[in-house]
Formats: sequence, C-alpha cells, structure tokens
Amino acid sequence: MPARRPSWLPSPSRSAAVGVWLLVRGQKPYSARHTPPRPPPPPPLLEMEDIEDVLGPAGLSGGGAPPGLRLPLAAVAVKPKRRSSRVAQTPTQPEARIPGTQTIYVKTFGCSHNQSDSEYMSGQLSAFGYAITEEPEGADLWLINTCTVKNPSQSAMTTLISKCKNANKPLVVAGCVPQGSQGLKELEGISIIGVQQIDRVVEVVEETLKGHEVRLLSRKTLPSLDLPKVRKNKFIEILPINVGCLGACTYCKTKHARGHLGSYTIDSLVDRVKTVVSEGVQEIWLSSEDTGAYGRDISTNLPNLLNAIVQELPVDRSTMLRIGMTNPPFILEHLKEIAAVLRHPCVYSFLHVPVQSGSDAILTAMNREYTVGEFRKVVDTLCELVPGMQIATDIICGFPGETDEDFAETVNLVKEYQFPQVHISQFYPRPGTPAARMKKVPSNDVKKRSRELTSVFESFSPYKGMEGKVERIWITEIATDGVHLVGHTKGYIQVLVIAPDSMLGTSANVKITSVGRWSVFGEVIEGSVVAGEAPKQTSSEPQKEHIQNQAEDAGCCATDSCGACACSDVAQHCGPERCEDIPDAPQTSGNVNQQGAVQSTLVRRNVEGSTKASESNAAQSVGKEQQVNIVTRRGVNVDTILWCGLAVSFAAIVALLVLLTGRISSTSSY
Repeated sequence: MPARRPSWLPSPSRSAAVGVWLLVRGQKPYSARHTPPRPPPPPPLLEMEDIEDVLGPAGLSGGGAPPGLRLPLAAVAVKPKRRSSRVAQTPTQPEARIPGTQTIYVKTFGCSHNQSDSEYMSGQLSAFGYAITEEPEGADLWLINTCTVKNPSQSAMTTLISKCKNANKPLVVAGCVPQGSQGLKELEGISIIGVQQIDRVVEVVEETLKGHEVRLLSRKTLPSLDLPKVRKNKFIEILPINVGCLGACTYCKTKHARGHLGSYTIDSLVDRVKTVVSEGVQEIWLSSEDTGAYGRDISTNLPNLLNAIVQELPVDRSTMLRIGMTNPPFILEHLKEIAAVLRHPCVYSFLHVPVQSGSDAILTAMNREYTVGEFRKVVDTLCELVPGMQIATDIICGFPGETDEDFAETVNLVKEYQFPQVHISQFYPRPGTPAARMKKVPSNDVKKRSRELTSVFESFSPYKGMEGKVERIWITEIATDGVHLVGHTKGYIQVLVIAPDSMLGTSANVKITSVGRWSVFGEVIEGSVVAGEAPKQTSSEPQKEHIQNQAEDAGCCATDSCGACACSDVAQHCGPERCEDIPDAPQTSGNVNQQGAVQSTLVRRNVEGSTKASESNAAQSVGKEQQVNIVTRRGVNVDTILWCGLAVSFAAIVALLVLLTGRISSTSSY
C-alpha cells in the first residue's frame, strides 16, 4: 500500500502554481526559502548488464530496439543524477557537453590480447566522434585497460587510478582486474567494463561522463571481430582467436577474468584476415591465453585454423603471420601439422612455449598438466622439422615448494637449450589462487635464484655466427633510441638497421654486420626493398600514428595467462632484463644494445617526415610491388660543428678587439 501523503503538504499542482506565482513576484518559493540544503547524493550505480531485460519483449511495448538505435536515457532504465531542490540553477554550473565531443586518454597494461581490446575500444570511441590521446592532462576521461597476472602491473594500475582521482577526471577501468577482482577496494566508485563487453564501451563512457558509475561485467557472446579498430602500430594486426583457456594453473589469476575457453569460428577469423590484408598490414599476430587450445570447444583445432589462414596470405610475402603463445599439452598431438605451417614462407618460424619450471614436481604443484619430457618433445620436434626455428619460454623462480634441487633442474634445462628469449619472473601470490595459500619460499632465496638464472641466460650468445649472412627482414617499428628501425627475420630475430622512415612497412634483404645479446645489426642491401600498399586506418577518424607498439610503459613486465610473457616493448617478446620484478637484472632489452656497432656520428630521425635528402627519387613500379633504392642518410659530425662554432666566436672577439683598439687610438689622438 503506498504511503499516505501528509495533510500539511500542499498538493503537487497547487505547490507548482504557488511556486510560479512567487517567482513572478521575485520571491523564492516556500520550499526553497525554508528547506535546508541537502548534501549532494553519491553518483548512482548503473547496472547496465540488465539493459537487455529492459529492451526485450517486456520493454518498449514488446518490440525491442532496432540495431543501432540510441535509446533515450529513460528507455534504458538509467537513474540520472538527482538535482538540487532549488528551482533555478546557478549559472556557474556547466552544462553537459554533447556526447562524442570529448577527448579520451587510453592506457593499456598487459599482453597483446589486452592491446587488441584497447584498439577495439579506441576504434569504437573514435568512430563515435571521441578523440583518442596519449596525453592524460588534457583528456576529459581516462580509460585504463588493466592486467591481473602479477602484482607490479596491478600496482601500476592503482597508482594511475590515484592520479586520475587527484586530477578529478572521470575514469573507466577495463580489462582483467575488474573482471577478476570485482570487489577490489581501489575500484569503488569507478565505472568498470568487463573483458567480453568491450563492444559497449561507448555506452559506458557516455554514462560516466554524465556522472554515473557503471558496472558492466556479465559474460555473454564474444565481441565481434569487425568492430572499428585503431591500431597502436598500423603495420601490426593483433587478432584474438579465442578467450580463456582449458587449464587450471594454481598460480593463475587470469583464468578468473578471461574464464573458460571460447573460440571464434574459423570463418570469422579468415574473414578478418582477408580484411586486414586488404588494408595493407604487414604482420598478423594470433593472440590468446592459449593458442594451442583453440577450437576444442567448437569441434576443430589449431592446425585447421592455421591452414585456412595461410591460404589468404599474399604470395609476395608482404604480410607475415606470427603464432601466439601455446602451452605444451594442447600441441603435442599436432606437432607435425604445426611444424608444416611454421615452414610456410609467410609464417614466422617462431613459437612461444612456456615451461615455467624444469622440475616435474613443481610442474605438478603448478597443475601445468605436462612434464618436462613432454616440453622437450615439443622443442626437439619443432627444431628438427623447422629450419631456423626459434623457441621462447618462461620461467617462474621461487614457486612455493621449490627446493634447490628443483631450481637446479630448471637451470640445467635452460643451459641445455640456450633459449634466445627467456622471460624470468619471480613468483607473485595472486589473491584467490590456490598458490597464494601455499607455503612460500623465502624472498631472499627467490631473488637469489632469479639473479642466478638471469646471469646464466645472459651468458649465452644465441646469434653468434650470423655476421656476414644475408637475411630478409620485415620492418614495422622505430627503435626506442629513435635512430634504428626494427625488423624481424623469418625466425623472428630482431634486426636493427639505420634507414629512412619510408622503409616502415616494407621488407628488405639486409647483411648482418654485428650481433648483440638481444638483437643483431644489419645494413640494407640497395635495390632489395619491397614496399607494399600503405596500411589503411580502420577508424572513420584517423588517429595519431603510434609506430612504437608498446602495450605497457609503466616499467613492469606483465604476463599473459599462466605466465606467458607480455612485455611493454613487444607483446610476448622479451628477456629477463626487461622485468622490473628482477631488481638486479640490467634494463637493456627495451633499449638498443649497440655492442660491436658503435656509431661515430649522431643520426637524428626526422619524425616530421622531411627526409627528402635521404630518399631516392628513382622508384620503379614492378606489378604491385615497388623497388625502392635506399640512400642512407648522412650523419652530422658533431666535432666539426663545435670547432666551427668556436672558430667563428674567436674571430668575432678578435674583430671586436681590433675595432675597440682603433676607436681608443683615434680618441687619444684628439
């Protein structure tokens, strides 16, 4: 039964009439004159996961909403902000801006899958009219895409949230942290969006800008692969082939966020490959929490997908495919088929296979579902069947229960195979995981083992013997030193070359001149450059070019599901020296190690594109390809400039002294 209205209150109609009459006379209504001001209520919580119920048969007269219809606020059951009881608003309160006119700062932590999600969210926001920026100070709203694998990445998120609150900016937090830790204290009062709801980021941003707190976390269907997308590196398409995994690793927090395995169909993935190839991308990265588990939920498998994709790659090798991280259990039965794909001319001969430990006892405690012997079988088979095969792996030091003998087995395994890339991580207990309740190894022992294994790894020379060889590379990035361009060989070995920016997005033959620990250096062979079609932006509003594909620059090395490497420089491509969790490891992988390649001149890269003197005017079209003759830009001798400046200054001083002397002499003669 509805509550009775007190008799002393005037009826609504009479109250309104009285209020209008008083305003006409220049007086405040009784309620405005005598009612004490109420404190502003907290922003209403908007549970947008119930929006489908409102729009279903029971809502909107049973008809539902046609696709693309933007419903008014009341139609989606949004509880707007309550206004003050005062009749007239003060002129100092700003009116809400038109949706789609604001600037959004997007920050991404974690793996390549997270980076792909951020690119999709940026694409949708850009298509709706929002401007995407890398400058947080001038943004109207911050969108943070988070990683939950290890403590450093989550700590970086917490720091950024504090900065956002101090700057009084509206904030949306996306990714694995809110999905896997919904009750986290740091997320109180903040809008959050789940990993499978990225296709509704525009709605969440709009409501957050209005002052509402939105929580959109329900898991439904997978987001479409055809959503608008703004790539951080326009030459690289990150293609998620599935979400979640079939494992249950005792230390893994990502499973709480990404959930059980959910695979995209082969047809949808092939259609996406056709689209991005037509847009001119140079590399396609297949990304997931476990690539090897693909298709087991939809009655297919990874070899079927790979064979379908390679048929769509250009025969001129202008687009290369990189297969993402895969755990050993799910590729053991397909090793020969996968090896055949890795031998394909348009597929990098590179695979990331995490081992995590060289001890079967520790692998059992981790619930990794394979043995060291099975990992050896994967590596040995691929290296035997694929020429120039490169294997990257991951190691967790100090997992609960790890003894000195267990760690010694891990060191021996790394020494035996001398992997060119190893991501070494200290164990981090993640809340809510079984490993967090296990007895921990003393932190001093964990750090000692991490330093020891890092020292062993850094003693290798994996690229020794490459000097003088000619390799074809695919160039996609500018190195962090701003001098070199970054390319990769068929085995995904990083090659640094000095060349004009016009070579980005091309492939060329290079002669290896020297080798370092983390990469090799080369010289472009003139006349060997093959330039493909320039990549097209998929967003209706072209954004600022981001050549460096850095998924995270907060100084921490995040990992993919179950510890797969996902460092900031190149997702799933790192060495232990890049990990902040190893305090004594040198930070060199993110920078250029120039051992054996000392430059005697200072080369400055012209980012604005004025490289007329360094580009050849002779370009010949051969079919769909262009043969470009490269002229290496000339360096400027700094010593010569300094000496010339000193000489000019000295001459000016001498001339001034002569002039003053002459005037003094003429004055004294008078």
